[in-house]
Amino acid sequence: MSSRFSERSNLIDVTFTQLHSVLSGQVEGTNYEQIGRYLTLRISQLKAIVDPFGRPTSASRKKINSGTVTLHDGVVLRVEDADKDFVLAISDAFQIDEIFSLILLRSFLYNEGLPIDVADNSSLIQEFIEAITPFYFLERLSLLRVLVPLFRAKENASEPLHEIALSILPTILPDGQKFAHTLLVEYERKARESLPENVGRDPKKASRWAKQNIKEQLVILEVLFWTLWGSVACDGTTVERVLATAYNLKLGMEQENAIFLLDEEGAQLQRDKATLWIVLTIEVLELETVADSSSIEISDNPQRRDFYIASPDSMKRIHELIYAGGTGQFACTYMAWTFVLSSVCAKAMEMKEIPVSYRGFFELVLPQFNRAYSKDREAVHVLMSRTCLEPKSGLLSLMETLLTNSPLFVTSVAWKTGSTVTDPNAIAFRSVFKGLVISLVELVPVEIIPEFDLFVEVWVALFGRSEAQSVAGICSQYWQVDWKVGLARRAIFDVCRTRFPIQCRPLIRLLRSMTAAGFLDTDSLSTADHSSDADGLTEDRELCARHVFYFLDKLPTYSQVIPASGHTGVHALYERQIEAGSTVGMAYANVRPIILPGGSILPVGSKGRLLNGDGGDLLVVIWHHEHSGWKLLLEVLMAYAFKLRSGSSRGFKSNSFGQMGHGSGITLSLKDIGLEIDGATDETLITDILDLVRSVIHNNPAQGEQLMQSLEAEFSPKSTSSTPDLVQLTVSILEEALARYNAHPMASPPSQLITSAISVLSAILAIPNYAIRVWIYIRSTTALFGSEKNPGFSSAALSTERVTGRYTMTLAILKLVEQLCEEACLLLVPDDLQVRKLKDEVLMRAARFVHTEVWLEHLGWKYAQLGDRYEIGRRISSFYLKVLQYTPPIAEDAPFPKLSQAILDLLLFKASVLAINPLMSAVSAGTQMLQALYLSRRFGDARRLIYLLESHLQLIRLVLQRKCASEVAHQTCLLEQALCAQITGGAASHDPYRSKVNPIDALTFYVKERDAGPIVPLEAIKILSIICSSLSMSRSNSSTLVGHLSDPEGMVASFVRVVQHPYDDLSLRYSTWNFITVAMDTEPALASLFVSGQFRSLGVPAERDVKGKGIGSLEMTSTLPKFPNAVDVARDALANWEQLWESNPQLLACVLRFLVVVWRHGLEHKPLLEDLRLDPKVWDHITMLACSELGPIPDFETEDYVFVDGKRRSNVHDAVAEHCYRTDVKSCALHVIGLDIGIHHQTRRSAIAKPVSFQKIESKFRSLEELTDLISEATPSSYVPALYDAFSETLKSSFPTLSISQLETKIAIEEREFGDEFSFSVSLLRSRLRGHRADNILLQKMDVAEKQLLSINLNLSLTHTQIALVDAWRFILHQITPLSADVVQRSILLTIAASVSFDINKENRLGDMVAIVHGTRIAFLVSILELAWFNSSEKASEVQPFIELLENVRGIVLNEYQSPMKSIQGIFSMPFHRPLLQLLYFCVKNARSLTRRPKSLSAEQRLKVSSIVEAAVGFVIDALRLTFMAARTKVGIDLDKDMELLIAVFEQCTRLDVNPSSTVWLTQCQEADIVKASIELYAHIDLVGVSDPTFLLSTKRPLYTPHLLTFHMALASIPSAAERLASEGLLSAYCNNSISKAASTGLIDEVLPELPGHRSPAHHVYCCMLSIVSAIIVALGRNNHYFDAEACGLVQLYGDQIARALSWTVGESITFALLEEMDQVVNVFSALARNAPSTLNAKSIIEDVLHVFSPLALRLLQQMNYAVAHPHHLASLFEPVTEEERTLLEKDASVSEIWKRPLIVHLMHRLFQLSSNVIFTLTCISKADIVLIAEESDWPLHEALVVPHSKIVVGESASIGTLLELANGTLDMLRNLTNMPSGQSLVRADVASEKFKELNVQRGVNISRRNLEEILLYMITQLAMWLSKPESEAPPADLDGEDQTMADPQKPETKERRGPRMSLGTRFRRGMTGEMAMDVQTLLTKAKPIIAKTDTILGEGQVDICEILSTFLQNHIVLALQ
Repeated sequence: MSSRFSERSNLIDVTFTQLHSVLSGQVEGTNYEQIGRYLTLRISQLKAIVDPFGRPTSASRKKINSGTVTLHDGVVLRVEDADKDFVLAISDAFQIDEIFSLILLRSFLYNEGLPIDVADNSSLIQEFIEAITPFYFLERLSLLRVLVPLFRAKENASEPLHEIALSILPTILPDGQKFAHTLLVEYERKARESLPENVGRDPKKASRWAKQNIKEQLVILEVLFWTLWGSVACDGTTVERVLATAYNLKLGMEQENAIFLLDEEGAQLQRDKATLWIVLTIEVLELETVADSSSIEISDNPQRRDFYIASPDSMKRIHELIYAGGTGQFACTYMAWTFVLSSVCAKAMEMKEIPVSYRGFFELVLPQFNRAYSKDREAVHVLMSRTCLEPKSGLLSLMETLLTNSPLFVTSVAWKTGSTVTDPNAIAFRSVFKGLVISLVELVPVEIIPEFDLFVEVWVALFGRSEAQSVAGICSQYWQVDWKVGLARRAIFDVCRTRFPIQCRPLIRLLRSMTAAGFLDTDSLSTADHSSDADGLTEDRELCARHVFYFLDKLPTYSQVIPASGHTGVHALYERQIEAGSTVGMAYANVRPIILPGGSILPVGSKGRLLNGDGGDLLVVIWHHEHSGWKLLLEVLMAYAFKLRSGSSRGFKSNSFGQMGHGSGITLSLKDIGLEIDGATDETLITDILDLVRSVIHNNPAQGEQLMQSLEAEFSPKSTSSTPDLVQLTVSILEEALARYNAHPMASPPSQLITSAISVLSAILAIPNYAIRVWIYIRSTTALFGSEKNPGFSSAALSTERVTGRYTMTLAILKLVEQLCEEACLLLVPDDLQVRKLKDEVLMRAARFVHTEVWLEHLGWKYAQLGDRYEIGRRISSFYLKVLQYTPPIAEDAPFPKLSQAILDLLLFKASVLAINPLMSAVSAGTQMLQALYLSRRFGDARRLIYLLESHLQLIRLVLQRKCASEVAHQTCLLEQALCAQITGGAASHDPYRSKVNPIDALTFYVKERDAGPIVPLEAIKILSIICSSLSMSRSNSSTLVGHLSDPEGMVASFVRVVQHPYDDLSLRYSTWNFITVAMDTEPALASLFVSGQFRSLGVPAERDVKGKGIGSLEMTSTLPKFPNAVDVARDALANWEQLWESNPQLLACVLRFLVVVWRHGLEHKPLLEDLRLDPKVWDHITMLACSELGPIPDFETEDYVFVDGKRRSNVHDAVAEHCYRTDVKSCALHVIGLDIGIHHQTRRSAIAKPVSFQKIESKFRSLEELTDLISEATPSSYVPALYDAFSETLKSSFPTLSISQLETKIAIEEREFGDEFSFSVSLLRSRLRGHRADNILLQKMDVAEKQLLSINLNLSLTHTQIALVDAWRFILHQITPLSADVVQRSILLTIAASVSFDINKENRLGDMVAIVHGTRIAFLVSILELAWFNSSEKASEVQPFIELLENVRGIVLNEYQSPMKSIQGIFSMPFHRPLLQLLYFCVKNARSLTRRPKSLSAEQRLKVSSIVEAAVGFVIDALRLTFMAARTKVGIDLDKDMELLIAVFEQCTRLDVNPSSTVWLTQCQEADIVKASIELYAHIDLVGVSDPTFLLSTKRPLYTPHLLTFHMALASIPSAAERLASEGLLSAYCNNSISKAASTGLIDEVLPELPGHRSPAHHVYCCMLSIVSAIIVALGRNNHYFDAEACGLVQLYGDQIARALSWTVGESITFALLEEMDQVVNVFSALARNAPSTLNAKSIIEDVLHVFSPLALRLLQQMNYAVAHPHHLASLFEPVTEEERTLLEKDASVSEIWKRPLIVHLMHRLFQLSSNVIFTLTCISKADIVLIAEESDWPLHEALVVPHSKIVVGESASIGTLLELANGTLDMLRNLTNMPSGQSLVRADVASEKFKELNVQRGVNISRRNLEEILLYMITQLAMWLSKPESEAPPADLDGEDQTMADPQKPETKERRGPRMSLGTRFRRGMTGEMAMDVQTLLTKAKPIIAKTDTILGEGQVDICEILSTFLQNHIVLALQ
């Protein structure tokens, strides 16, 4: 069963069950063209009613055995050997064709999955047959059911499937009568069919087969019903066959296998079938057609021959059949035929001559036929009608039973019983039954019906006891058609009207049923379907409510009971009148005006007809007097309320409606006219009145307002009067009812009355002008919601329901609370704070009541119906949900902040276990409960449980969404903890091994549970996605989703099956893809499952021979199924990308988003993805997606609406959404390619090899045209801020209580769908503005606002995807940078960059979103330029686009609409100044490169360069001012990044090559005072970063400090700027900062223990300060000695640290950081020495400081000489600080040759450089230049410090011998370097260190030559000064000049004891006469040719001082010695 077919077949993928769901509108996402193809492929099966799956045949078996089968659609299937046994077994078990068996097998596996573990055992096939049997049975039923929606659509042109039905049905039914006959024959065959042999022995299987058989019979009858409904004419033969079958089988009750149908399910199936037969027998008689006499033709040649009346023989046989069957179970058919006979006979009596063919029939049914007189015999139809109406016939009882207990007419019964009826309570069934009821009133006068009250009940049940959508059509038809046809059809209302108001209830109940409101929540048939509220007011309902209102508002008669005293005696009010010739007979007239109850006045002399006998004590008179029944009903309510308050109706006066004091009129009370208000009957009457009121006004504010106005007569709605209005009366009745029970708790509370009263208040709340009254009266009473201290009367009344287990009052209160919340949010009054306070108080009381009295306790209550528990929970969670839906991201902006915050605290911020428990209990237990309810066939409770789960899951999702967007996002909330916990009691009670269940596991069950409806799986998968995201955000949470799953692999397989199934619910597939994507990103364990399908690969290994070689796989491996995984599904989707691109880009986008995350974690799954990464086909598909053309941007302005799947959408929604998803697909494809390139870089060292992904897209980057086209799709921006502004203005002017922030969607951006609901909720807008629909002006404004919001959402959808596409291009450009050297031409990139920058420069929009777009596009431009980064050789073709780029960038900097300064100031949510600064850095630096080259730029171009530099400098200076100011008060990484970029650009813009004059920008700096600000900032900040150790450890550097030092160095390098820097007190800051104390005590080390592997930040700062100080000294020169003096103060302050650096010895370790410190210290002294006064007699602090340096420097020279002379020892001294240095040291140790070790080479050159700097400083101090050029008398002899002996002692200062040795070593180094190529690097190419890359031969020669020349100069001048120095000034010496051995630094120094010697001068003159002069002269001689040779390496312009020194040596030393 593991074989996979290569091509998909719809015959397999789409089951008949799914096809029926699609046709019924239960599943969306399938277009009509697909539906047509599905149906076309199945026409042959749909036609074959008898055997739709065929019979086994040898031909089919042969095809199966051949291994290849071709299906009807041309798809070829390969049948594996393992599959054949299963196929043949299925064929034998069900006796179906083998090919259909194969289709059934594959379809089952594809749609349901493998039901059992694959194992090699003998029972495998039998277990599989058992598993597939329910699937096969359901397919048989669904095959028949497919025809039902087609027949229904054929009759309704507005149905979407109408055209398909018109084209498909004729091919299925070429002969309608034959098809109907086939159905009847097949039905009869099944009714008489015996059990098959293979199930007869097993009672369980036999029962299952028998029930399936009867289910198929039932569906066949349904198909027959719909066939006869409009597709097949009811001719005589057809009607006769239908009736004969019904009567012969006794309405289907005769069954061959009835013994197996004795259980409840079987009995129900029998009853359903009988009911359907009754409806069928009525339908075929076409009563509505017969009622029209013009359609009856009694003729031998009728026009309509296909009508059964046209066949007299059939008529005769039908009559005999029905007449013989009698009444009983056939009573309805008997009645229907009676009406047919009546109509036909009436038609015949009108005819002059009866055709001969009809004579036999009429002689049978019309006894007086052909007889002139026949007084004794009546017509048969008269006798039959009398028989029908007799109570014993049971007609009305049967009709009521059918209407109230049959699934055909009652949805709740269908749910409870799990009826097989396809469409319970279909309008067509009620329409047929309506024909029967109408025929009854046409047949006999209503008033003579014996059981009139029962007939009223039937009428009410037919029109009023059903869902509104099922009765609205027939109610509307009655008012528009039947009411106008004749008096007979309205007679029932006339009869009840004549009895009104004496008997009120019949008329009230009839009218309530005709409002089309359906049943009420107090009705036992109510389904409590919450979706009915969402249907709103339909046109039919509005029409019916209007008819009912006007009927009762304008009653033409008024009935009254007159006692005998009223018409006799002197004071009689009435007199009897007999009018001659009048048909009225006895009449009465009033002698005085009478004010009747209801407020109307009966004028004097009004005539009234007597309704009863004249001789009794009481007369019933009906007055022809028009009045309002509504006002009379209001008076009834007033009387009842008065009686409740006073205990009696006595004393009640009808003083309402302002009619008192009318002349001498007499006011009658209700009791006076015969209406008593007393007893339980009156309570029922009040309940009926309230039910009528709420039915009329429910969801109908306009009609409600009209009703309220009619009740108040001339009083305005807002006026006050002592007369109680409807609201006050309702509240009074409710309050009294609750109080009455509270006083008598032992009695039963009037639950129906309380429920109706509460429901009326809920309905009035929807009437804008009257809602406030409800708020006022609810606030005024504590009976309902109580108070903080008093729970109220309702609490006691509700507690009684816990005893009975029925909760109508509780549900009504919950509905009222929900309506209060709805009204409060809809109709806000912003100017009336008192009203806001009133509503806030009521809402808080209501919420507190609901939470404490119901929510926390309802799980423990007793329930007569389990569904009530679910409904209570649903309504409360819906209330919470609605509050949160109306709560914007900031709770304070909510309509009622207190309520919103209270609910958030309740469920999130301050949640308790008790508050969360109802949610968790329902979610965790729902899985098992749902299964248990279905198994026990409690489908009604299961339906309510589904509604509960829908509401709970939506609430959980919304709470988690709020949590993720709140300040507690990084904490685990209680709801998350509960979801991740084990819930006790969640498991099924019959499972002893699982007492607990995890809610996460339950959620995964809901996703794959198809019996839970479409919403529950969708919400469950969304919650799983949010949980993954939320848990990943929580810092303290280590929980993973896998740990809460009982079967992770099974869950993954089921989810993969969901996304793979092409015809599953699309919304669920989208959301499941989203979950998989999120899980891949946040759940590593789940990610590996989705990639591989299993935790570990446990496949069976290949069989091996004795040598270990593979010889093939084991046989059993072929039967192992491939583990489903998401990567394979995505791969298949990529292969089909072209079709998805056109038909479903949203699904394609989901797949690509998943691939992006997979590649983002590619290294984690590298082994599993390797095949995919190396597959060229995959990259072909992805590349084509990335390069597919998007087409023009669609229009997003909404001008009209369209309805899609019942939802109102923008007319451009589809076009925009498709474009957005295609754009998203492109961006994801680019991301995948970029990520793959990144993986390639990380896994392969060599950059030469290119990944397959890059190879496929490489050609696009080589073509200017293709690359331009691709990038041009990313640059446009569709965002229009004016849309947002216009909408805000509309809300502000027309709906000031609503703000746009309140409409923001709570869905995370990753889960939103593009289109007209993207960012703001249009449905929420409609809901919030629903209360303004009554105002026509505001209605127009609502339409405008909705269109504006739709346009905004569409516009934002486009903008979001455009930004994503730009980001994708940025990403891929960044990834290909290492590969772009030979791919992308720089000229192409610069041309594109110029084009992109031109578009950015034209930005002229305002707003935060525009700033985001602007920043994204600038960053994109930077990414393009990164590929074309700096180039040393700019071609002429590249200059012009670069200059254009400069010009455009200048415009971007100066853009006034999107000012960079606003970005710096933080005005925008996403600042764009950083990429802009990067752009400026590139432009200025590249411009510097161009300006340095001759003739590279024209004058005009240079002017443009100057322009951008000027603009950039101005912007940067202003930005630095703000940044420095902000940094003084705030420490942040963002400021640090800003400062870094700003200073980098500042440094580039102030260089002299692009900005020769510093005057302008220095003036700007002075005006902005940024120099001083930087210095002050430097002095006050933490320079080292120890104040934030965490940040320091993460970044290894302090904030701000490095950038400030860079800024100071940039200024110090320019003389004029350096002067400004010095004058602002720089040295003061450098002497007084956070490291001054440590530096002054010499405690700054190169490393910190807290930062292992990194250099100490303090040491780096210290070195930088020295560098800046030396740079300023050099820049200022000798004319600013004040700064030199200050610098000397700094040297003295930091003397200990300086001395520490200069005191290094070869016995200590050395680091690069220490070398740098030495360099910087020497540089400071060097700068001071150069600026020292040239006069010999000048004494200053500078001289003192320099004199301190010289001894230290000479000792340091001694140490360096030793180190250079002993490189191995030097290498042993090196101590690495950074990881890079440590790596270099390890590599260095592996090289044996000393001069090939990079570290040694680098250290040597660093020491030579340091040596040259030290000696240069000493030369400056000793004024060697004066010695060379001045007279000997002017020499500074006191600077002769180097002892002129040749002994080298490491512990002492350097001597001439030291200098000679150092010079010789340098000379050797120089000699070696000159023999090497000038450009050769001195280190190996594999050394990846930035420190060593610049160390080449030329640099080494330069350093060595300088060192040699400095040594020679210093040594010779020192010798000369020593010779000229007076002997008395020479210090004594005890070293032997001939002892030239070097002292061991490790040995202690010893002094030799010698006797008295000659003076030093004498000995020197003698000792150096030959030897010393010869050594120096020899050194000069050897140096001359080598120095001359270096000129070829260093280039021309070098000065050789050897001749000068040689001459000086000869003249001043050699000659002096002679």
